[in-house]
Amino acid sequence: MIRFSHVTKEYPRTGVALQNASFQVAKGEFAFLTGPSGAGKSTILKLVYMEERPTSGEVRVGGMRSTEMKRREIPKLRRRLGIVFQDFRLLEDRTAEQNIAFALEVTGTPRDAIPGKVGRLLTQVGLASKGTSFPRELSGGEQQRVAIARALVNDPVLLIADEPTGNLDPGLAIEVMKVFKRFQEVGVTVVIASHDPHLVEQFGQRSVPGQCDVHDRNRRHVSGNL
Repeated sequence: MIRFSHVTKEYPRTGVALQNASFQVAKGEFAFLTGPSGAGKSTILKLVYMEERPTSGEVRVGGMRSTEMKRREIPKLRRRLGIVFQDFRLLEDRTAEQNIAFALEVTGTPRDAIPGKVGRLLTQVGLASKGTSFPRELSGGEQQRVAIARALVNDPVLLIADEPTGNLDPGLAIEVMKVFKRFQEVGVTVVIASHDPHLVEQFGQRSVPGQCDVHDRNRRHVSGNL
């Protein structure tokens, strides 16, 4: 699903963010990117959804290659991805249902198909009774679950999340991680950037030595240098 081959990313003002990184995440895996601030976790995710391109090396995502992909093809890739952020990024003037529905509307989903799909996703993330609530009426954990539902509403094959539990207390963080895990169990590939070693210990164990580590729950080792 994801393959980094000797990827280096250097920014003009801040220098090298990632050095000669090589690793892969297979379809259906649940993997963590870990490490301290500045270790390259967010850079890796940006390279996955092609907000950034490698300075050298190659990134492959679902058969698409960074070395060959044209800018006009990036929206096609992103339609296959779900992206979740630490700060939720919900529209404050829309209810939970409307936030999720918006993601369907912008991709041209027929209007009569939207309510049923939104309702099913709210049920799947445990918020069936919160559909008419506005973000300000939801807890942080509930807002993040709405964000996860929104990311999943277009049936992505890959779900990536950048510090999705960073604003949550430990109990809520575990609940949110269980939501990610449920979708991985039905075939969605999940990649999460996190600095929380307790979450990694509970949900994933694969590691890549170096500045930024990759973990999954199967204790497999992947050679590389992140």
